[in-house]
Amino acid sequence: MRAVRVVVEGIVQGVGFRPYVHRLAVKVGVKGYVRNVGGSEVEIWVEGDGDRVEEFIKLLPEERPPPALIESMQVFEVRPKGFNDFKILPSGKERIRRSMIPPDFAICEHCLREVLDPKDRRYRYAFNSCAWCGPRYSMMLRAPYDRENTAMRKYKLCSECLKEYRDLRNVRRYHAQGISCPKDGPKLYLMTSEGEHLDTRDPIEEAAKLIDEGYLVAVKGLGGFHIAALATDDEVIQKLRERKSRPTKPFAVMGLNIETLSKLVVINSTAEKLLKSPERPIVLLPKKDGSPASPLVSPGMDVEGIFTPYTALHYLLLQSTKDKFLIMTSGNPKGLPMCVNDECVTRYLRNVIDYVLSHDREIVNRVDDSVVRFTRNSPVLLRRGRGYAPRWIKINKELGQEVIALGADLQSAGAVGFEDKVVLTQYIGDLDNPETISELDKYLKFFIENYGIDPGKSVIVVDKHPLYFSRRLGLEYAEKWGVTLLEVQHHYAHALSAAADTGILGEDFAAVVVDGVGYGDDGAIWGGELLQVDSDLRYRRLGHLKYLPIIGDASVERPARFLATALIMALKDEEEAWNIMRSWGADKGLKGGRLEFDALASQLRRGNYVPTSSTGRVLDAFSALLGVRMERTFEGEPAIALEAYSRRGTLVDDIAYSFKASLEGSECVVDTLTPLKQAVFSEDLRKEDIAASIQYGVGYGLGLCLKRYLAGTGIKHVVLSGGAAVNDWIVKGLEDALKEIALSAILPSRVPPNDGGIALGQVAYVIGWGKDLY
Repeated sequence: MRAVRVVVEGIVQGVGFRPYVHRLAVKVGVKGYVRNVGGSEVEIWVEGDGDRVEEFIKLLPEERPPPALIESMQVFEVRPKGFNDFKILPSGKERIRRSMIPPDFAICEHCLREVLDPKDRRYRYAFNSCAWCGPRYSMMLRAPYDRENTAMRKYKLCSECLKEYRDLRNVRRYHAQGISCPKDGPKLYLMTSEGEHLDTRDPIEEAAKLIDEGYLVAVKGLGGFHIAALATDDEVIQKLRERKSRPTKPFAVMGLNIETLSKLVVINSTAEKLLKSPERPIVLLPKKDGSPASPLVSPGMDVEGIFTPYTALHYLLLQSTKDKFLIMTSGNPKGLPMCVNDECVTRYLRNVIDYVLSHDREIVNRVDDSVVRFTRNSPVLLRRGRGYAPRWIKINKELGQEVIALGADLQSAGAVGFEDKVVLTQYIGDLDNPETISELDKYLKFFIENYGIDPGKSVIVVDKHPLYFSRRLGLEYAEKWGVTLLEVQHHYAHALSAAADTGILGEDFAAVVVDGVGYGDDGAIWGGELLQVDSDLRYRRLGHLKYLPIIGDASVERPARFLATALIMALKDEEEAWNIMRSWGADKGLKGGRLEFDALASQLRRGNYVPTSSTGRVLDAFSALLGVRMERTFEGEPAIALEAYSRRGTLVDDIAYSFKASLEGSECVVDTLTPLKQAVFSEDLRKEDIAASIQYGVGYGLGLCLKRYLAGTGIKHVVLSGGAAVNDWIVKGLEDALKEIALSAILPSRVPPNDGGIALGQVAYVIGWGKDLY
C-alpha cells in the first residue's frame, strides 16, 4: 500500500480538473480525495497499490481537460489512511500553494452545438457553459472557485442540471460550478435607454431587429457592456461617433464566424487560430478591397479590428442580424471605464444608445476585450484583458519578497509579485479620472487578498514620474502600510518587462525602448532610448534620439506645434520654417495660425520648453507634415495613422539612412533634424515613401547607435519595448541595422510592449533592488 499527497498549481480551478481527477482515480483504481484549496490550487490524496498510484501520477498531467494548465505538481509520500473510495471533498479555505485564478474562456464548440440544436434542452440558451468554457474571473468574488464564490451563487440548479452535476460520466458538467439552463439560469431582458423594460418574447431577436433598423443597442457581455451597431451603414456609424464623441478612433467588428469575417479582412492561419482560441481577442488584420464594412468603422486605417463571438449570447445576436457582423465597441462613457451594470448604462450612456439588451447575472470583475496585432508577421498583445488576465507570468528569477506594482498612467495595469510569479491586473485604462484610479485600486486589492499578499511586508513600486496618478496611489499604499516605496525610471521598467517576459533576467542585455513619454533621469522627457542592463539588473543609458523642444501639452494633442518647433531648430530660420509649414499645409494644424507659430518661436528663443527624445513626438510631427493627422483624438493616433498611411510606401535612401548616430559625451545620439530637412525639401517624392522612410530610419538609426556599443561585448540579447515598438517599419529598420552583428530584437509575447506591461518590469526591479547603478 502506497499513499501520496499531490498539490497541483496552474489553472486547475474552474476548468473541470477535480472531476477529471475523480474519473482518473476510478479508472486507475486508487482511493482518496480531491479538493480545491484557498490559493486557487488543488490538493489530491491517492492511495492503493504502488503500481496504480504511480500510474495515476504519470497520467495526471497527460489527460487533463483542454483549458487546464499544470505548472507544477508537488508529490509528498504520506501514510495511508484507508480510504474506501475516491471523492470530491468540499473546498478548503487554507492556502497550501498559490495558484492561478482562471481567466474567462470563450464558448466551446460542444456548448455552441447544444445552443444551435432545436432538440437540445439548452436550445438558444444565451448563457450555456460547461467545465471547459464560459465566464470565470469576470464572475468570481473570491477563491477558491466554487459556485458560492461566484455570481452564479443565486441560481439554484434545477433537477436536470443537478443530475448532470452529480454524474461522474458527464465529462463536461460533473461538478462544473457555472452550469445552468433556461429553467434555472440568468435571464435576458430588453430595455429602453431610460431603463424601461420592454415586453418581448425573444429579447435577442428583438434586439437584432432594432440593430438592423439602425438603432444603437448596449449589450451586456462577460466583462462589461458593448455597444452594437451596423458596420455597413455610414449614417449609423456617424451617429455613433457623434454620440460617443469619438471622431476617428477605430471600432471593433464582431463577426459570426471566420467565413463571414474573411469578407472584411485577410485572415492567415495564425490569425484564424487566435480568432478560434479560448481567448478570442480582437485581432487587427489587413482590410480586403471591396470589404462590405463602411470606411467609417476605422477611417484612415489599413487594418480592421475583428473578433468572433465568445458567448452564446453574442453568437445568437449576430446570427439574427442581416449582415452577420456588427460593430461591437466598448460601452463606456468617454474617458471612463466600461459599464458593467444597468445603472451605469442608464446613467452615463442614455444619450448614446437607444436600447439595452441585458441580463441579471452580475459582472463582478470588469474585463475589457484583449487586442492583438501582427508586427513583422508575429502576434503581439496591445491590450491584455479577457482570456489572458489574470494568468500569471512566471519569470526566471525569484523575487525574494512580495511586491505591489502600480504601473504607469496610460493603458494602465498594476501587478502583484511573489515567488517567481507576477500577476498583472487586466487592462484598467488611462488614470486621468477618479473612477479609473478606483478600478486600479480595486483590482490590486482583489489580488492582494486572493493571493495572500501581506501588504505590511511588501514593497511598493511606482513610476518615477512625479505627477503620475499611479505614483500617488502607491504613496498612499506605502504610508498606509508603512512599507518601502521604490521609484523606477519608466524606460528601465519597460526594458525589465521585456526581459522578464523573454526569460533573460540575470543575463546582460540591451534594450531599445520607443514610446511617447517617460520621465527621464535628467528631468527631460525620454522616449527613444537605448539601455544596457547587466546581470545584477543595473542599467545605464547608452543613447537616445536627439533632444527636441516640446512646449506644453498642446504640442502632444496638436502635433503641428511640435513640428513647428522642430523645423525652427532644423532650419535655424523662423521665416523659412513658417513657409515650409505653409507649403506642406501643416499650418492648418495650428489653430492660431501665424500668431501661434510666432508664440512658439518666442518660447523657443527664451528656452521655455522641455527637451524630449520621444519617438512618439517625432512620428507625430511627420504625421502632421504629411497631412495624415493634425490632431490626436486618442492615444497614439497620429503615429498609428502614419504607419497605416505608409504601408504601401517604399524606402527613399536619402531619408531612411539620414538618421546619423554620433557621440555626445558618453552617449550616442540619433539625429532626427537632418531627416526632417531631407523630407521637407523632397516635395517631388510620394508622401507614402517619405512616411515609410522616416519610420524605418528611426529604427535603423537606433540600431546604428546600439552597434557601437554591442560589437565585441558578448551581449546576446536585445529586447524591444514601448508603445512604438510594434511599428513594422521601426522594427525592420532596427533589425536591418543589427544584422551586421548577428543580433535581432525580441518583442514581449505575454504582455503588451506598451505601458500595459510596464508593471511586470516594476516587479522585476525588486530582484536587483539595492544594487548600485552604473
